Amino acid sequence: MRITAAIEFWPIARPFTTARGTKQTAHVVVATITDGNVEGRGECVPYPRYGDEPADVAATISDFRGPFDRRELLDALPAGPARNAIDCALWDLEAKRCGQPAWQLAGVPKPVDIPTAFTLSLDPPSAMGHQATVEHWRPLLKVKLGSEDVAADVERLRVVRANAPGARLIVDANEGWSLAALAEFAPVAAALGVELIEQPLPEGEDQELAGFQSPVPLGADESIRDGSNVFALAARYQVVNIKLDKTGGLTRALTLVDEARELDLAIMVGCMVATSLSMAPALLLAGRAQVVDLDGPDLLVADRVPGLPYVSGCVSYSAAVWG
Repeated sequence: MRITAAIEFWPIARPFTTARGTKQTAHVVVATITDGNVEGRGECVPYPRYGDEPADVAATISDFRGPFDRRELLDALPAGPARNAIDCALWDLEAKRCGQPAWQLAGVPKPVDIPTAFTLSLDPPSAMGHQATVEHWRPLLKVKLGSEDVAADVERLRVVRANAPGARLIVDANEGWSLAALAEFAPVAAALGVELIEQPLPEGEDQELAGFQSPVPLGADESIRDGSNVFALAARYQVVNIKLDKTGGLTRALTLVDEARELDLAIMVGCMVATSLSMAPALLLAGRAQVVDLDGPDLLVADRVPGLPYVSGCVSYSAAVWG
C-alpha cells in the first residue's frame, strides 16, 4: 500500500463567520491510498479549535505506514482529521476493489435525496436578514449566533424568521453563551419555531446544562468528539452532532450512532466547510439522522468535479465522488 497527502485550498463564496471567527478559505487535506491497481480517497478538515493544522495533519497521513485495516486503524491513530481521511480512503478503496458501493459494505440503506441545512453566517441583524431573504426558499436554515450580546442574537433570529417564514430553523451558538444567556434566548427561539440549539455553552462548562429545562432541544457539537463521553452528554443534551472529522472516520461514526440511539439521543450529522469528498461518506449516516447539515460544498465558490448534486436544498449521494 502507498499513501500520500495533499493540502488543498477552496475559496468560500462569502466570509463565513461564527462566534469563533471568520474564514474565507476552506483548507482540506486529501489522503490517497493505492494498492497499485486501485486508489481510494478521503478528505478531512483540520480544525484549529482542536489544535489541528493542515501541515501537521498532512504529515501524519504521509508518514502513516499501517495498519491498512479500518478496525485496527481505530487503535493506531487518535480520533481526528488524519484518521478520518485515512479511514474514508480505505472505505473508498474497498468499495472499488470489490465492486460494491460503500453503503452496502457499511450495511446501511442506499442514501436518498435528503434536505440539508444551509448555514447563515453570523453578521449584524440587517445582513443576516438579507441572507435569509436570499435563502428563504431552502427547507432548513442553520443560523449562526453566539455573540456576547444575547439581545442582538434575539434580534438576528427574529429578522431571519421574518425574512424566511417558511423555512425550518436551527441555531448554532458555537460555545458562545452562558447559561443565563441561553435561559433568556431559548423561550424566544421556541416561540419562533427553532427546532434545535447547538452547543450553547463552552465545552467543559456544559455540565451546567444537567437539569436545565430547555423549551428547545439542545445539541452537543464541540462537546462530542469521538463519542467516548456520550453517556455523560445524555444528561445534558437531547441531540448529538456527529462529524467524521471529530470521530476520526466513518467506521467510528457508525458505531457512535448506535451508542447514541441506545441512550435515546437524536442524531445530527454535520460537517466542516469542505468539498463533496468530505460529504459523501457522511451521507451514509443520514438515513438515521433527524437533522442533516452537509452544506459544505454549497458554501464554496466551486466544488470539486465530480461533486454531489445539490438541488432544491437537498443533497444526493453519488458513487462517482466516493465509495
